[in-house]
Amino acid sequence: MVVVVDGAAVVPRRLSPRRSQYSISAFPAKPQDCFLSHFQLQNVKMQKASAVAKMQNAVAKMVEELKVESELRRGKEKDKKLERIEAELSRARALIKDAIVNGNNGSHVVQDEDDDNFVLRGDIYRNAYAFQRSYSLMESMFKIYVYEEGEPPLFHSGPCKDIYSLEGVFLNQIELENTRFRTHNPDEAHAFFLPFSVVMILEELFDPVVRDKAVLERVVGDYVRIVSTKYAFWNRSLAADHFMLSCHDWGPRSTWYVHGLYFSAIRALCNANTSEFFNPKKDVPIPEINLKNGGSIGPIGGLPYSERTILAFFAGALHGRIRPALFRHWRGKDEDIKVYEKVPEGTSYEDMVRKSKFCLCPSGFEVASPRIVEAIYAECVPVLISQHYVLPFSDVLDWDKFSISVSVEELPELKKILLGVSEDRYVAMRENVRQARRHFVVNDVPKRYDVFHMIVHSVWLRRLNVRICG
Repeated sequence: MVVVVDGAAVVPRRLSPRRSQYSISAFPAKPQDCFLSHFQLQNVKMQKASAVAKMQNAVAKMVEELKVESELRRGKEKDKKLERIEAELSRARALIKDAIVNGNNGSHVVQDEDDDNFVLRGDIYRNAYAFQRSYSLMESMFKIYVYEEGEPPLFHSGPCKDIYSLEGVFLNQIELENTRFRTHNPDEAHAFFLPFSVVMILEELFDPVVRDKAVLERVVGDYVRIVSTKYAFWNRSLAADHFMLSCHDWGPRSTWYVHGLYFSAIRALCNANTSEFFNPKKDVPIPEINLKNGGSIGPIGGLPYSERTILAFFAGALHGRIRPALFRHWRGKDEDIKVYEKVPEGTSYEDMVRKSKFCLCPSGFEVASPRIVEAIYAECVPVLISQHYVLPFSDVLDWDKFSISVSVEELPELKKILLGVSEDRYVAMRENVRQARRHFVVNDVPKRYDVFHMIVHSVWLRRLNVRICG
């Protein structure tokens, strides 16, 4: 086989991001499971039978390509460079498994192996000991090759402002010469990054009148053809060790036109929607962060508990499937739950967040919302109202410890649910929000455990889940 799903990393076994413990993935080794492991095509958003049939045909075609490629390589000498890379990753898998099986799983305070002054504190982690071991191995081992082909602004550049900012932030930071992860030698790379920006492609080439979405097909497809022709790395793994990143709503769409990118490559997406074929076993959910001032995250922290006079707050546009239900039940209905399209004159959105105990975070057109991170920054406990959403870094973070989940069906009982949170539990959740915040902070120069490093760690875990045979 060219690609074998091999069960190595610390990733949940189920699609649900909510598990109280780490688990070692034990994936089937069938080729089709590399592409749609535990996916049910009938459960996706696309209702048309023709669309589902198209997806099934694409998967069947890729399985056949895998079989053909395997036959072509049968009996040939193994790729020694690739075998060396896989041996390194095998050692990492063994060490992480040891941390899971033999580590101090019950401890809420874990000393960082590389920094005596730093600890992972609190019960926000599924397994702090396993996370620390995995993170340390990532820092010491993980190498990423960034393809240098392509010119800005479509490549190697991206927005560093507004809700799509992580595209530009990550592109800028992964290409820093002093980053410990980037290598200019592709033969020592464990993963390969495709540095295109969906936002910039659409801003530069998309005609809002003609609305030709095939512009994504042309740019992304041409880029993959260039790198897969010039280098051997895409073809030797069928893209399983390649990754892209996008926060645009059309990030998933941009990958559909190259089926290897869609089904086998690692896609780091804000729009982590399982009903649109987001696959948590190979794809990476990343947070949507609104950098309003172009790189600045604004004030951090909030008012003490005694000064938080608002039970719950939301302000935002009325769109999508979930927000209309929230507005229908709560806009103008209760003084304790303040729901607006625009905050009243004389106050600001930031002030309202800082004064609120709970911050409502309903999905809009897409599942991701920048309000989740805004709440975390302000030490306001997020109330997650979404469907089919895989939460950022949920392979490491236990979101149940610092957020509340409310289904659409439970919205009429929202106030009862929030009032049912005891003061002791709320204080603990707020402290956990404060502990989790370090993992969502954007720094001009990346710092350990910040959002840049958490994205890289998520890619590292997905890479560990795949064994590529030479």
